[in-house]
Amino acid sequence: MSNYKSQHQLSIADPSQYWLEAAKTVHWDKFPSVGVNTSQSPFNKWFEDGQINACYNALDVHIDNGHGERIALIYDSPITDTKRHISYNELRDDVATFAGALAAEGVSKGDRVLVYMPMIPEAIVAVLACARLGAVHSVVFGGFASNELAVRIDDCQPEVIVSASCGIEPSRLVEYKPLLDQAIDMASHKIRSCILLQRPQVTAPLQANRDKNWHDVIANASPVSCTPVNSTDPLYILYTSGTTGQPKGVVRDTGGSVVSLKWSMKNIYDVEPGDVYWAASDIGWVVGHSYIIYGPLFHGCTTVLYEGKPVGTPDAGAFWRMIDEHKIKVLFTAPTAFRAIKKVDPQGDFLNQYDISSLQSLFLAGERCDPDTLAWAQDKLKVDVIDHWWQTETGWSICANCMGIEKLPVVSGSPSVAVPGYDLQVLSNDGTPLKTGDIGALVIKLPLPPGTFINLWNAPDRYKSAYFEKFPGYYETGDAGYIDENGYAFVMARTDDVINVAGHRLSTGAIEEALAGHPDVAECAVMGAHDELKGQLPIGLVILNDGSSKDHQAIEKELVARVRETIGPVAAFKSVAIVSKLPKTRSGKILRGTMRAIADSNDWKMPATIEDPSALNEVSDALQKLGYAKS
Repeated sequence: MSNYKSQHQLSIADPSQYWLEAAKTVHWDKFPSVGVNTSQSPFNKWFEDGQINACYNALDVHIDNGHGERIALIYDSPITDTKRHISYNELRDDVATFAGALAAEGVSKGDRVLVYMPMIPEAIVAVLACARLGAVHSVVFGGFASNELAVRIDDCQPEVIVSASCGIEPSRLVEYKPLLDQAIDMASHKIRSCILLQRPQVTAPLQANRDKNWHDVIANASPVSCTPVNSTDPLYILYTSGTTGQPKGVVRDTGGSVVSLKWSMKNIYDVEPGDVYWAASDIGWVVGHSYIIYGPLFHGCTTVLYEGKPVGTPDAGAFWRMIDEHKIKVLFTAPTAFRAIKKVDPQGDFLNQYDISSLQSLFLAGERCDPDTLAWAQDKLKVDVIDHWWQTETGWSICANCMGIEKLPVVSGSPSVAVPGYDLQVLSNDGTPLKTGDIGALVIKLPLPPGTFINLWNAPDRYKSAYFEKFPGYYETGDAGYIDENGYAFVMARTDDVINVAGHRLSTGAIEEALAGHPDVAECAVMGAHDELKGQLPIGLVILNDGSSKDHQAIEKELVARVRETIGPVAAFKSVAIVSKLPKTRSGKILRGTMRAIADSNDWKMPATIEDPSALNEVSDALQKLGYAKS
C-alpha cells in the first residue's frame, strides 16, 4: 500500500501543495498562488486567487488540443428508441449558442438559472451554458412536485428556468409544464422567462410574454465565449433534503470542482481521455453533476446519458446491452440497480447475450452495498467491483479503492480506504477518538479537500450548525461506522440508524447483511422501532427474488434464525415481513427514516422525492401486522 499510503499522507500533511500540484493539470485563466485559506474555517477557500471557467475545461480545452472530433456524449434512450453520438465540437457549439440565448434573456455572471429537465442532451447543454457564462445552475430532478419546485425557486431566485414539455417513464408520460406553471404561481420570486424544449411526445402550451420555445431562442442566438470566474465563485446549487423540511442548497465552488473531479477520473476510476465512462444516475442528483456532466468531460472522456431503467427497458439485460454497444470501460451506478437486475435475473442469464469485455470495473455508491450484491456482481461480471462512499455535500468520494493510484484488496462490506484529501476519523458522541473497530460517528478533519461544498445557499449559520458544530474542527458526515486495523472504513448506517437494544449499540447495516445473505432475498431494509422494555427493537422488511416459491412463513423463520446466528441473541430480532416493494427516493435510496416514523406511530410527511407512494401503504400494513404503526 506504499503508493496509496504516501499519496494520502502527503495530502493530509500539506493539502495546499498536494492540490496545487493537481491544479496544474487543468486550464486556468489565472493560476492560483495559494492552495487553501483556512482563516475563516469552516468556510475554507480553495485556490482563492485563481480564475477559471468550468465549461472551457469541459469542452473548449479539448478542442484547442486537437480532440474536437472525439465523441463527448453518447445519448441512449430505449424509452424513445433514440441514440445520438455528439462530438466535442458539436457539444461546444450547441453550448456556446445556448449560452448566447441565456445572455439574450439577461443572464450574466453570478445569476441563477434553474434547470428542470429529463435525461436528454439539451439538459447537459443548459448546464454547461450556465457555466460558460459564469452563471450558477440549480438542477431540479425532472417531475419534482410543484411545491418542492416552488421552494427551490424562492430559495435560489433564478432569472430563467429551462425546462422541457415532458419526461418519459416506462409506463407513462410526466408532463412538466403543469407542474412548472403551478410552481411559478406558488413562488414569491418572479422569474424573467422560461425556455421550454418541446419534446415530440407532448406539446406544452406557452404563456405569452414569459415562455420561449427552445428552438426559437437558439435560432436567434449568437454563440458566446467563456467568462472567467474566481475559483471560489459558485458553480452550482444542488438541493438535498433537510430534516427541517426546508431543503438545503449545497453550494459547490468552481476551481475546486474542476481540479478534484478531473483528478478523480484517473486516480479513482482509472480512465484515460477517450475512454467511455457511464454513470447510470440522473443529472438531478450529485452523481449526475459530478460524473455524467463534469468529471468525464474535464478529463476528455466520452460520457453516457441514459434515458432508461436497469430493468424493463426492455428487460434485465439493459445494462449489458449498453456496455456491449458503446464499449463502456467503467460503469458507476447504485447497488439498488444491481439488486433490481438480480431480482429479475438471479442467474444472470441475460449476460450470455452480450459481450461486456470492454468493462474494466464497476463502481457502486449512493447507499451501502451489501456483501451479497457485491458478490453477485463479482461472480457474474468477472471484473473489479468497487463500493465507494460519498455524499451530496462532498461531491466526490470520501472513501474508495483508488484504482489509478494503487489497486487494493476488495474487502466485502467496506467502501475501502480514505481517498487522498480526506482525513477520516471515528469519534464518540462526546468527541472522543474511538479505538480501531469501535462504531462511532464518522467525521472528517478540516479542511475538506477541494470540490466539497463551501456553504449552503443563503444559510451560512445552518451550514455551520448542521455540519461543524457538534464536533468542532471536523465535518460531521451523519454516518456511523468504524475503521479497521488496515484503514478500511465500514459505513454501517446513518447516525440515527444505529439502534440501541437494551444498551447494546447495533448497526442496522449488519442486520441487513445477514438478511441479504438468504438465497431467496432480493432486497431488504432494517429499522429500529421503539420498545418500552429494550428501548428499540429491529424490524426487517424483505423483498424476495422473482420465482421464489418457498412458503413465506418458512422464509421469515429462516431469516430470524440467520440474524440470531450472525449477530447473536443480543439483536433480539424477531420481527420480519415480506413485502413486494420498499419505499425509495427516485435515486434509489430506501426511506428508512420515514418507515421508522410510521413504525413508531409518529407524525411524518410524504417525502417529495418518493418514487412510488403506494410502497408506504404496503409497508404500513406490514408493520401493523407485526404490531407496530398503531395509529
